[in-house]
Amino acid sequence: MGVTRLKRKEKRNRAVANNRVARIKQLLKKPDVVNVDVEAIKAEFAAKAAAK
Repeated sequence: MGVTRLKRKEKRNRAVANNRVARIKQLLKKPDVVNVDVEAIKAEFAAKAAAK
């Protein structure tokens, strides 16, 4: 008895899976948004320089 393959459905399932993987990879590429307090960093460097 032969096996019938649903080629169109198989193609659609693969496309869904590939799109999902691509979407996850694209989200992982984006860096996390971090608020950096520049003035605090400058003060920290000034304090280290004064300590020396």
